Amino acid sequence: MQPWMRTPGTQAVIAALRGGTAEVRFVGGCVRDAVLGRTIAADIDLATDAAPERVMELIRAAGHKAVPTGIAHGTVTAVIDGKPFEITTLRRDVDTDGRHATVAFTDDWVVDAARRDFTINAMSLTPDGVLYDPFGGRADLEAGRVRFVGQAHDRITEDYLRLLRYFRFHAHFGRGPPDRDALAACRARAPGLGRL
Repeated sequence: MQPWMRTPGTQAVIAALRGGTAEVRFVGGCVRDAVLGRTIAADIDLATDAAPERVMELIRAAGHKAVPTGIAHGTVTAVIDGKPFEITTLRRDVDTDGRHATVAFTDDWVVDAARRDFTINAMSLTPDGVLYDPFGGRADLEAGRVRFVGQAHDRITEDYLRLLRYFRFHAHFGRGPPDRDALAACRARAPGLGRL
């Protein structure tokens, strides 16, 4: 269990959500950094199977501030002792336009992970320290590989910003040359950057 997982603010968010029988896991950069043994960046993001309205209720019932930062996309920000915690309901893409997605909520953690951009961003970590890694993100991190989840062409077409993110993540986490399939997809989808 990482030290940041035991801070009073983090524990308060977990307790509020679990008190309402919601399943909750850490996602995103805090999980990547934990796997690499790095100091956690400022942001602690969480995912849950509870609907965003329920998340708002649970956070407020525990006496904390809940901000509906992106209810249509499932995102609520809990503010505890001045620190924001972004909590997003599990979701799947229904439709995408090359930048934004219309989503539907789900209770399936693998479906949620499958909509993420890279394998290293598709991992989740329970409050008890159990890592879920359905697409091999840990092995990719340890090997210095940045790979798209599924087909690179599909992930980029869903959101062309992912093309730029690929190079940023490769510069930060990659060792060696970029993934050939990812590079080919980036070249093929580059005209889509004009839609951003």
